[in-house]
Amino acid sequence: MNKQVDVGLLLLRLVLGLTFFIHGFEKFQGGISNIAWWFQSMGLPGFAAYVVAIIELAGGLAIILGLGTRIVSVLFSLIMLGAIVKVKFALGFIGNGQMAGYELDVALLFISIYLALTGKTMYSLDNMIFRRTSDNTRSV
Repeated sequence: MNKQVDVGLLLLRLVLGLTFFIHGFEKFQGGISNIAWWFQSMGLPGFAAYVVAIIELAGGLAIILGLGTRIVSVLFSLIMLGAIVKVKFALGFIGNGQMAGYELDVALLFISIYLALTGKTMYSLDNMIFRRTSDNTRSV
């Protein structure tokens, strides 16, 4: 890949990672038990709130560092699909004035899908780790 594409992928990774990290942090800071209750009110198991919050927090940090980008991006995609279908779809694309629609969720979904398809990039820990590993095996 050329350098401009790599810089673009880095920027997408940073924005996606920071967005999910902040959302995960907010779930814990605001009271994860409240989020679990909210999940239950939508017909989801309460423990799913903990799973989502951990994926958002740890996954956001991993994406920022470029560690496990494909796997975390797939997990983010699943979270966004769930949010769109279960929570936001009824509100419409723009929302209803009191609650935002699913426009941001769609953007985050497609950034996640794009990163899942592209995988490791030049500016990622994945690339540094796996490039060194593959370089070492070639010299053996």
